[in-house]
Parts: sequence; structure tokens; C-alpha cells
Amino acid sequence: MDPIITFDRVADYNAFNNNDTLHPLVNVVDFARAAPRRQYKMHFGLYCIVLKQVKCGDIKYGNNAYDYQDGTLVFFAPGQVAAVTSKEYYQPSGMALVFHPDLLHGTALGKHMSDYSFFSYDTYEALHLSEKELKMVTDCFDKIAYELQQAIDKHSKKLIVSNIELFLNYCSRFYDRQFITRDHVHKGVLEKFEQLLQDYFRSDKPQLNGLPTVAWSADQLHLSANYFGDLIKKETGKSAQEYIQSKIIEVAKERIFDDRKSVSEIAYELGFRYPQHFTRLFKQRVGHTPNAYKFLNGMDGSFSA
Repeated sequence: MDPIITFDRVADYNAFNNNDTLHPLVNVVDFARAAPRRQYKMHFGLYCIVLKQVKCGDIKYGNNAYDYQDGTLVFFAPGQVAAVTSKEYYQPSGMALVFHPDLLHGTALGKHMSDYSFFSYDTYEALHLSEKELKMVTDCFDKIAYELQQAIDKHSKKLIVSNIELFLNYCSRFYDRQFITRDHVHKGVLEKFEQLLQDYFRSDKPQLNGLPTVAWSADQLHLSANYFGDLIKKETGKSAQEYIQSKIIEVAKERIFDDRKSVSEIAYELGFRYPQHFTRLFKQRVGHTPNAYKFLNGMDGSFSA
């Protein structure tokens, strides 16, 4: 069994990589100082962003090799577990920004860390940097490292956290770019999602398992829920949940004209536990209850919503 190494303190991560602890809550770690190592597992009690300096053939995205050679960013949040799978000893390269959640207490960044959804992406959904983006990232790391070399004063925390926030905002921009430029990787995800929902509602799964969820859909498409949600949002302008609800309404509009079924029966067929929840969603999205929609569309066939 591979050893599990727990990093609850910045000092723990520093020691593992043979780096000095200049600040108890944050550091920019240079992997060149680390001793050679092989496969192991890590449990994080910290935020850790690893900048991998690798050739494109060394890491793969699903079944495809990375198409950026200049660097790759991988994000870990407190509570996550990661594994290094190399059975042979290797010398780590690159650097990492590591910081404890306590660093963010009382700061603006601390209030909206959850906005940076890429901390919940899988490692194969990493951020692949262009040469210019790599320069921006290393500049941010250098600014934080510079501040750590100074004596701690009343300005230290504000400057360090501000640079971390700047770095994370750049990462958000770079991911937006990646959703566009890596279209060959994402190509077909929306079509597969649509087919997945179609097949789901044509089966008896809704009655057995309930409504399809974003997490279930992402798992079926071999993506993390956050990455999947962000990708669908970029592709359609809707959240993945809104897309699922639109599909529910689309299927419901077809079925409510079956005079053999009541609204309650249709609701259960679609996976709703309570018919009133179905009626409420239908009215929110269509502007009419199912029965009113059926009546209005059945008068002369000219009404539509």
C-alpha cells in the first residue's frame, strides 16, 4: 500500500520538499530542492497549486497528451486526496503555491474562495498554460516569494493575499480561454449530454432513481461536476442544472397531451417524488401549469410558450 502523507500545515509541505518555512501560513515551494521520490498519496489540509514543468508526453488528459509544453497548473483544496503514480524514483520539477485557509480569514478573498470552482476539478482537467500565461503565473509567484523574504509587518498579509487573489483571477481568465482553445478535447460533450438525457427519460431510470443530477451527468461523461458545469455554462449560457430542467420541460410538453395519463403520473414518470414540485417547475419555466398549457395549446393549435 502506498504511503499517505498528510499536509495539515505549510511547514509539513515545506519539510517534505526541503524548503524553508518563511511564513507559517503561506509559501512558494521550489521542487528543485526536493529529494527524488516515487509514488505516494497526499491528503491536503491546505490550498496547493502545483506548477508542473513537463514535456507534453509526460502527462495525459484522458486519452490525449497535453498540447501545452510550457507548464500545467493543478489545483488542490483542503480535504482532497491526490496520488503520484510513478513507480520509479524521479526528481520533481516546477513549483507550488501553498497556503493555509487561516491566511484568508478576515479578507475579501476568504469570502469568495468558493467562486474558484477549478479547485474541485479533477487533475486531468488541469490548466494548460501558454508561454505568455506561464510568464504571468511565475510573475505572481515571484511577487509572493519576494514578500515572504521581507520582515513580516502590518502590510504583509494584505499584499500576499492580494497577489494570491490576482493569481486566481488570472487562472479564471486562462480557464475561460482553455474552454475555447481546447474545443477539440471538449467537442461532443454537449451532444453526449443531450443524448444522455434523452436515453435517461426514455428508460425507467427516472422512476427508479429520480431526476438526473449534475453530479450524475458529469460522472457519466467522466468529468468532475464543477468542470462539467463550467463547460456547459460556457457552451450554452445555461447552468447544467438549468439545461437539465429545460430537458425535463421539453419531455413534459410531449407527454401532457397523452389523455391516458394524469399530471401526477407524468410527474412520477419524470422522476419527481411529489407532483406539486413538477407543477411548480413547469409553471416557473413555461408560465402556465401543465393543465393550463395543455388546454391553451389544444384550443386551436396556435398557442405556444
